Amino acid sequence: MCYDPDAAPPAPTPARRPLAEAADLTLTSADGTEFAAFLARPVLATGVGVLVLPDNKGLSAFYRHTAARLAEQGHPALVLDYYGRTAGAAPESRPPEFGELPNLLPHLLALTPETLDADLTAALERLRAVGPAEVVALGFCFGGRQAFRTAAPRFGLAGAVGFYGYPDAINGAPGPTQLAAGLTAPVLALWGGADEHIPPAAVEAFDTALTAAGCPHEFVTYPGAPHNFFERSAVDHADAAGDAWNRLLAFLDAAD
Repeated sequence: MCYDPDAAPPAPTPARRPLAEAADLTLTSADGTEFAAFLARPVLATGVGVLVLPDNKGLSAFYRHTAARLAEQGHPALVLDYYGRTAGAAPESRPPEFGELPNLLPHLLALTPETLDADLTAALERLRAVGPAEVVALGFCFGGRQAFRTAAPRFGLAGAVGFYGYPDAINGAPGPTQLAAGLTAPVLALWGGADEHIPPAAVEAFDTALTAAGCPHEFVTYPGAPHNFFERSAVDHADAAGDAWNRLLAFLDAAD
């Protein structure tokens, strides 16, 4: 798990566009499930849309702020929550202890690729309805793992960016490394060199698998940076966070 409730993303560049909207909303998946989301869009969109995929705690203030920072750079951004089926469509009503792993685990185990894909599809439809057709997925931790999956052609994305998304199989379930043969959209992967959760061998195996698949990709590892270095209070790793932000913006510009 990545971010505490009071965490905030870094904001190393000034806003370029005023916000037209920054609000919670409820979306409906193909099976009728309602789930929470947050949409931030600029008065004038000047770049691709961004589908923001949070860590395994789901929609939180960190990701609302992230979406707003992206919208201020001209990118409409939508964050979705994963737990509409098991925890309802109102994340703000969940108790603080919801994000603790023993409480979160039953909800995580209830997720399936099929229901995740259905919710991603509904979120993409809403994002494309209010912004450009071209969209890039941006994910963190569990969301980074999911972002890598969205490089598959069925999502029609212009690219996928993952911050410290575990790429290997988990409990026998295939990860992005095992799915790499079916990934085609450009990938930007950002890693912490001191991340205790993702060994270098796993990163190397994912790199090798994407290369074998012919999927265009760039991997950047920040020496000494921990798993959640992209956070405003991680002042010892501000340079890594600033570089990652600039690389993200350059990737979004290239996808336009």
